[in-house]
Amino acid sequence: MPAAVYVLGLSVFALGTSEFMLSGLLQPLARDLDVSIPQAGYLVSAFAVGMVVGAPLLAAATLRLPRRTTLVALLAVFGLGQVAGALAPTYGVLFASRVVSALACAGFWAVGAAVAISLVPVNARARAMAIMVGGLSVANVFGVPAGAFVGQHWGWRAAFWAVAVLAAIGLVGVLTVVPSTKPPTGADRPVLRRELRIYADRQVWLAVAITALNAAAVFALFSYLSPLLTDVAGLEESWVPTVLALFGVGALIGTFIGGRVADAHLFGTMYLGIAASAVVLALLAMTASSPAAAVTLSLLLGVTAFFTAPAINARMFNVAGAAPTLAGGTTTASFNIGNTVGPWLGGLVISANLGYRAVAWTGALLAVLALAGTALASRLHRSEGDSSGHHHSEVVATSQQPASGAADSAGAAGEAIPSEADASGAARIRG
Repeated sequence: MPAAVYVLGLSVFALGTSEFMLSGLLQPLARDLDVSIPQAGYLVSAFAVGMVVGAPLLAAATLRLPRRTTLVALLAVFGLGQVAGALAPTYGVLFASRVVSALACAGFWAVGAAVAISLVPVNARARAMAIMVGGLSVANVFGVPAGAFVGQHWGWRAAFWAVAVLAAIGLVGVLTVVPSTKPPTGADRPVLRRELRIYADRQVWLAVAITALNAAAVFALFSYLSPLLTDVAGLEESWVPTVLALFGVGALIGTFIGGRVADAHLFGTMYLGIAASAVVLALLAMTASSPAAAVTLSLLLGVTAFFTAPAINARMFNVAGAAPTLAGGTTTASFNIGNTVGPWLGGLVISANLGYRAVAWTGALLAVLALAGTALASRLHRSEGDSSGHHHSEVVATSQQPASGAADSAGAAGEAIPSEADASGAARIRG
């Protein structure tokens, strides 16, 4: 595997750590900037908003630009966004820095995945993409709790400085290791006008809704997991990094299992995973005062949430398979719509003095809505089949989120989606 692919994975580790680390920094950040916990939680939504806007726009805008130059520019902007966040004198400046960082993050996913794919033969694409996704997975297991640890001992600003250093290392790596590559031309060149036609398909919009609702269900709770653990379960703040790491371990387990069953049972995987998330969230709402229950259910939520991710990603590529440039960007945007709406709804619930348990109930309700959307999509699929013509095929399935990133971005950057045979293997490896 080319060294450049590992450098891209390291860069993704920095991006993923920045995206999710605030979940463990809400309390010290809120105290320092003199804002409420819900206001601090909106910083998670700010990053997600930038991803929603940036994923489809930058996927299209960077198609004709030199790849390595684009990667360097995006990492530089991302790193400067972290520096701006570390130096932010006010909440407003920090909010703006999060949006700018997210725009750069979305663009890097799109271009970085295309470069990784271009550096390896077709039969090694899945391994290359798995390394990029691995950067995000490792960020959830180590980067996010490490950010919380750094924030608790040296201040939340130190966590932003640490991510800025990681971004700088990634930038140097891209400059020295990633070869100069160019976007597809000729017959492989994507045509946006043709791909925009996917948005006339109601199955595409159903896939958007299911992805967004599923993400919102998880992040309504995850964004406020730290205060729930301390204020309701009664744990010390020093426990927060450990519980966040357990959530990340659960995410790895869920992705591993989900990636292996989604090919044969796509809708079954979606039903099981979303329903399980609803149950876990409801149980957490009822038993959050028990430290043991809160910790255990946080681990299980990581499992259930990411167990569903490969199937949800595959479903979007099935219904929008004729538009690889926009299918990936649409999935990334959909996930981050949920990542925006979830913390926002959670903040409203907290501001209404309903308590942190009510945030878990809100997540459970959102999961039930995602389950209803899955049932409708399944019914339409059986009655009329997908408009894309992929009635039974399973295309590239990968984890997102957090992140839907790698497979989404591969499509977003205009790379060809692997054949059904290749994709089945890709789903297993990347899961």
